[in-house]
Amino acid sequence: MPMGLEAWLVTRLRDVRQVLDDPVRFSNAHDGLLRPAGASPRTEEAAAARAGNLLACDPPEHTRLRRMPAPAFSAGRMRAMLPAVRQIVEERLDALERSGPPADLMAELALPLPSLVLYELLGVPHADREELAQRAGLMLAEPAAGDRWLQMQARWRQYLAALVARARTDPGTGLLSTLVRQHGQEVTTEELVGMIDLVVLAGHETTAHMLGMAVCALLHHPDQLELLRARPHLIDTAVEELLRWLSIVNSGSAKVTTAEVEIGGRRIGPGRLVICSLPAANRDPQLVADPDRLDITRGAPGHLAFGHGVHYCLGAPLARMELRVVIPALLERFPGLRATAGPDFGNRHAVYGLRSLPVTW
Repeated sequence: MPMGLEAWLVTRLRDVRQVLDDPVRFSNAHDGLLRPAGASPRTEEAAAARAGNLLACDPPEHTRLRRMPAPAFSAGRMRAMLPAVRQIVEERLDALERSGPPADLMAELALPLPSLVLYELLGVPHADREELAQRAGLMLAEPAAGDRWLQMQARWRQYLAALVARARTDPGTGLLSTLVRQHGQEVTTEELVGMIDLVVLAGHETTAHMLGMAVCALLHHPDQLELLRARPHLIDTAVEELLRWLSIVNSGSAKVTTAEVEIGGRRIGPGRLVICSLPAANRDPQLVADPDRLDITRGAPGHLAFGHGVHYCLGAPLARMELRVVIPALLERFPGLRATAGPDFGNRHAVYGLRSLPVTW
């Protein structure tokens, strides 16, 4: 691994599912094991930052925490949010149209859109949204390592704690106030901050780069783009195939073995790090035939773009809804949409995406 640590890499579909299906022998609670040799021990601030983080704990703690925000991502809640999401999408497309071509689709649409949707979900007051967006942007721009990251994370969590404190005294609508109102007596402020932290940062970055990469993939596969234009009812299967084919989350959370295990005929001792390659599993011929080909008609059932098992992405319904709304709306509004230069790829933390996507229409 980049920091000098050693880990087992699991790539086949069946083996990745085996790991993700077994939180007992493959644990997410591995504080300290990802520290490079010779590095100073984690500070108290770093340990506190794990509170409430669903990706940093196992059942039963994970089960206790996950059930609290889960209703906010139910099918009923997504239907209720759909009009607001459509309005946000139309407003962003209006702004894009007013600015005129050429444009950077990442800066003008893909990056701001998920934040606006998340603030709607959370119920963040409009007066706070600009500051929250600025602070979140700083966090996402900083490499997730080193003392500077820990200092920025501490300041970010202090800001979120202030939002939680305000919700306790003056609750409004949305997920944040609902968590405080329904579960405020059974969770600590640190745990509430951890939940909101995961929703804002992980939810924004993944959806933003998935949207950018999806549009990029369609623009560079004109046969698939024209098929979707001609048959817009294919959007659901198109989104699933794009999720599989792109697999922008490289691996999800690292696991640590709690006992000797066997994966694909290899024995791995306890206390070893295990990384699951989601892109590799999603290109396994056991999942779909001709997996390297983008085919928006097949839907790719069973893909692992959102993970698998108890840590399956809580925000998957919201991400799917955003993609199903914005991609058809973008293609309808700008029928001449095309790329003007090659995409600028780059890794941002655990997500593979685009720095920019120059387009015209």
